Amino acid sequence: MAEGLRKNKQSIETTYPLVEHLEELKKRLKYIIIVLVILFVVAYSQGKYIVNFIQAPILSEIDKAGGTLSAIYITEPFFVEVKVSFLTAIVVCMPFILYQLWLFIAPGLYMHERRYLYGFVIFASLLFMMGAAFAYFVVFPFGFKFFLSFSQSGEYNIIPNISIAGYVAFVVQMTVAFGLVFELPAIIFLLAKFGIINEQALIRYRRYSIVGIFIIAAVLTPPDPISQLAMALPLLILYQLSIYIAKVFGNETEESTEVAIYE
Repeated sequence: MAEGLRKNKQSIETTYPLVEHLEELKKRLKYIIIVLVILFVVAYSQGKYIVNFIQAPILSEIDKAGGTLSAIYITEPFFVEVKVSFLTAIVVCMPFILYQLWLFIAPGLYMHERRYLYGFVIFASLLFMMGAAFAYFVVFPFGFKFFLSFSQSGEYNIIPNISIAGYVAFVVQMTVAFGLVFELPAIIFLLAKFGIINEQALIRYRRYSIVGIFIIAAVLTPPDPISQLAMALPLLILYQLSIYIAKVFGNETEESTEVAIYE
């Protein structure tokens, strides 16, 4: 009987922390959802301005080609506004989301791991915004001008009549894709600090990484060489930057005497 009580006690001690973690996760998710709903309502109240901002890169070029943005279905403008409002809410809420995730996982980390992860969150957020800005201010104007030039030449007898839903979906896909691929230096920074990867490994596998970069660009972008090159070239530069980051930040040694809060 005493053995049974010991087993029951061990089961309670093993299960209770898991229940605590699940309750903590539930609390963090609740905060995130509440803030997301509030931000969505605010963004939807300004939906037309957000849609106009997304339209800006193509409007001047499509006017030159004698075309227009159009709504194929009667519900299209409404759902486009809802979609961009929700995405805007997610983007604005991202620092808060990362902060809540940080509060959830931080107690189980060593002190030096918490410091690195905190820097990773800030660095990754900045890189994502840089990638999105690069897509909006560099890739979109050049890409739209190139693609619409075929209509402007008159050789194909084409008048561009672009669906607003299709255009918004393309812009969102490309913006998120560029934001994600710009995270490469932040990921390498974290892996280098934890000793998972180093400068020599990045140099050794550089030729395979180049092939992988073009494969990633082909998967994340529409099936045209211009978009793929527009993503692959910055990725190649970021990979070289990652080698330097691994060299600078991967050589520091950490003391192994620190103890995590949860073991």
